[in-house]
Amino acid sequence: MSRELLSALDRGVRALSIQQPWCHHILHDGKDIENRSWGHSYRGWFLLHAGKRTDGRLPAKLADVPRGGIVGAAKIVDCVRWSESRWFVGHYGFVLTDPIEIPLVPCNGALGFFSVDADTLAAVRAHVEAIAP
Repeated sequence: MSRELLSALDRGVRALSIQQPWCHHILHDGKDIENRSWGHSYRGWFLLHAGKRTDGRLPAKLADVPRGGIVGAAKIVDCVRWSESRWFVGHYGFVLTDPIEIPLVPCNGALGFFSVDADTLAAVRAHVEAIAP
């Protein structure tokens, strides 16, 4: 799994900003859907960018979750308009698998899927290599 991500990093994998606590739920609580108002045909690895802002529902026990950078990666395997997942609430849901957590790599976010600079990719790569089997 980590080897696949390393290959994606070599190809310049893109990132998607997601407000906390949702990144945390993807990485730790089995959140297998990322809800969006827009659909997308992209499939494969992407970097999880935790935005600096929260959606206002950040419980006190998660007050220290990392924000303002890349916190992990996951694979998008489908984009659906309906799902039985307890996490599905939106118009579209990106179906997620294989989440990998990494320590925060600070970087600015953007709307939609976005490219990250070479230094950020190198820092992410170093963290992934450290956990690769």
